[in-house]
Amino acid sequence: MRDVPLWREPVPPDGTTMGEPEARGRFGEYGGRYAPESLVEACREVEEAFRQAWADPGFRGALARLLALHAGRPTPLTPAERLSQALGVRLYLKREDLTHTGSHKINNVLGQALLAARMGRRRLIAETGAGQHGVATATAAALLGLEATVFMGERDIERQALNVFRMRMLGAEVVPVTTGSRTLKDATSQAMRHWVGATGDSHYCIGSVVGPDPYPWMVREFQRVIGEEARGQCAAELRTGVPDHVVACVGGGSNAAGTFAGFADTPARLVGVEAQGGAGAARGRLGVLHGCRSLFLQDDEGQITQAHSIAAGLDYPGVGPEHAHLRDLGRARYVTVTDEEAVGAAVRLARTEGIVPALESAHALAWVIRAAGDGELPAGSTVLMTLSGRGDKDVSTLKELL
Repeated sequence: MRDVPLWREPVPPDGTTMGEPEARGRFGEYGGRYAPESLVEACREVEEAFRQAWADPGFRGALARLLALHAGRPTPLTPAERLSQALGVRLYLKREDLTHTGSHKINNVLGQALLAARMGRRRLIAETGAGQHGVATATAAALLGLEATVFMGERDIERQALNVFRMRMLGAEVVPVTTGSRTLKDATSQAMRHWVGATGDSHYCIGSVVGPDPYPWMVREFQRVIGEEARGQCAAELRTGVPDHVVACVGGGSNAAGTFAGFADTPARLVGVEAQGGAGAARGRLGVLHGCRSLFLQDDEGQITQAHSIAAGLDYPGVGPEHAHLRDLGRARYVTVTDEEAVGAAVRLARTEGIVPALESAHALAWVIRAAGDGELPAGSTVLMTLSGRGDKDVSTLKELL
């Protein structure tokens, strides 16, 4: 792994960071479209449809209306007052846990479901780990009169039973994946294989900033609403207008990409927090998986190795290509926390602020707590942290540990 600076200083003056990908869907040396020929053509169709839709005020207006009336946007910026006092920093939470379905996933899914309907597709295909993307996909399909098929690892089905029930109640077919690690990586692989034979009537609704072009860019643009809202809220709330640090958890990295996009052209320091057992950005090597070139956990023969996290949504052996590019630029820093730190952070937020976070989000909070304690976050710093989801889905896991 090459050495990279912790931060990129100063912010590039041309403001192009986190804009459109370069030719062939690249973010620097990452990204691209590594897929079977049938899916290459399907991806071209998705790209063309997305470009047309994203330039259409009617499409953008319809999405904004759904985000407001169905998803509950804008989400609030909540000062974590008691925890801030204890840590000696000013911590603000961007409350994606308060959206309908309970996580940031609904932002992307509503966009892709509208796009699928515009393309004449009648069915959504999705993968899910923590279940939140599956629930959001099932929700959007029910709302727009589409069918939904969700692939989910058998192990994740066991630990996320509540979300499995929610998906089925919403009318989605949940397909257990019994191969490999039986988690998110294998669910994604199975969903892509299924799409090969269903491109004519189905749209693959990828849940993160991974996969073949245009998905990393398209999903980031649908999630950009998080960062744009937060930037406006920070401008009204903070004396400086911009927080010192912007922090989000990273699995594939969609909530972080959406958050970072709102602050990429500011002096804010961007921090992505990965699970110690799934740290693609922090410890991955260059490889190809699920249609894109990025950083992945690999053995000495270049085979993708199994990731581990107590948070099912972070149980992924790589990171989205734009995050790999941001890491190389030094514009974002990627750090890791342990399962134990994440559980401790979840309990602390619950008992100081009355908020039970998703274990994915608790990873981001765990780093804030650690960095405030060891002085990496100077006293008085302002920190914006995206609370990507609520912790209802993790109650069974937490109950076993506490």
